[in-house]
Amino acid sequence: MVFSSVIFLFFFLPLTFLLYFLSPKNLRNLFLLASSLIFYAWGEGLFVLIMLVSIAGNYVAGLLVDRFNKSTHKKLILTGAIFFNLAFLSLYKYGNFITDNLNVLFSVFHMNPVIIDPLHLPIGISFFTFQAMSYVIDVYRKEAPVQKNPLNIGLYIALFPQLIAGPIIRYHDVAKQIVHRTVNRKKFAEGVERFVLGLGKKVLIANQMGLIADQVFSQTSAGLSTGTAWIGLLCYTFQIYFDFSGYSDMAIGLGRMFGFRFLENFNYPYISQSVQEFWRRWHISLSNWFRDYLYIPLGGNRKGPMRTYVNLVIVFLLCGLWHGASWNFVIWGLWHGLFLAVERVGLSAYIKRIWFPFRHVYLLFVVMIGWVFFRSETLSSSLSYISALFGLSGKNATVHQINVDSHTTVVIVAAIVFSMPIFKVCGDLKDKVLSHTEGFQVSLFNGAAVLSKVLIIYTVLYSSILCLSAGVYNPFIYFRF
Repeated sequence: MVFSSVIFLFFFLPLTFLLYFLSPKNLRNLFLLASSLIFYAWGEGLFVLIMLVSIAGNYVAGLLVDRFNKSTHKKLILTGAIFFNLAFLSLYKYGNFITDNLNVLFSVFHMNPVIIDPLHLPIGISFFTFQAMSYVIDVYRKEAPVQKNPLNIGLYIALFPQLIAGPIIRYHDVAKQIVHRTVNRKKFAEGVERFVLGLGKKVLIANQMGLIADQVFSQTSAGLSTGTAWIGLLCYTFQIYFDFSGYSDMAIGLGRMFGFRFLENFNYPYISQSVQEFWRRWHISLSNWFRDYLYIPLGGNRKGPMRTYVNLVIVFLLCGLWHGASWNFVIWGLWHGLFLAVERVGLSAYIKRIWFPFRHVYLLFVVMIGWVFFRSETLSSSLSYISALFGLSGKNATVHQINVDSHTTVVIVAAIVFSMPIFKVCGDLKDKVLSHTEGFQVSLFNGAAVLSKVLIIYTVLYSSILCLSAGVYNPFIYFRF
């Protein structure tokens, strides 16, 4: 079950809200946990047992870390907990990848291949595994108190608003909210607004962009014209952003409706002017997780320049693997890691001296080339697609064309506009106007602003539901994560 589905919007969500707010306050966490497990089991069936084992294992690990006083015991338990979590992730996400690569190696030495049945990848396993690890690590570091109620740990790991597509919530950020939180009319309204805008991002922009991107990327890259290849890549660049940030907006909105306040996960990353800035704005929860739980423990930038560069490459190598089990994701991670290292070496100082539109073009070029590896299924198809981008596909490079009609053009323009902080600009403009307005005009202006917001929200919601009811193209791209 996904947020952008009729069953979620018209059955699961209304029923969950109704029963949640009718429940006694001391039973709401239990009900929300049960709802979250049902939400996950709806699409994953018995794989919900993996999550239950994760909840139980990390609950026990947290108690043991808190109980023992000796540092060596604590470290041993923490190591065991990390191994426990990564074992599930390695088996289900990387089992097939490891086996395939071992078989390639075995073939070189004329050894018999290892044959295993394809393993199902449980949706969201990367997200809830990282959350589970953060709980034990936070308790170990004494950044959060141990949770002695297993239901509360279960709710933290399984909470359905951010279960399958993030943002990755760290335990010390929500520990108090799990035990005590309040919902009022204002918070609920803010949550509804955020959810609807996220739904619009997903349905009205990301899905439309994905339709074009999938058509282009499904073709043989050797037959793509340069223009078609760039249009396909542009559409995927917008699809991945509006899909991912849209889901994050919906998660943040849902969380607020239940009284949680999740941290932001995207901050208009495509307006960045360097790769360093991009990763401060893109998938912020993952960037912060790797920074706090891997980069800093590796030494961060405290052990000299060379060690810093190595740490960056290691972190982004693993960041690539976190996204998917293939060499394409490894290359995507290394691509970003290398640019981060090169910017630290001296490229960043040079970039700051050039005209800001060129800085922006540089960032978009790096990111978009990286998206080719992220989107393509194989390394060879990635290289072929890049060849098409630069007109190196040969004499048959106009076989596959794409028709960009007026509707697609409008969606692309909307994607460009809304990838920039247009709402912030409008808010700042509103505040500026109000500062020079008095009396009745203030009330009139505020009323017009509120009415405009309500009309926008209702229009986005109506349009999104209309599209979903018509059965339009609605992919779920997080099955690989």
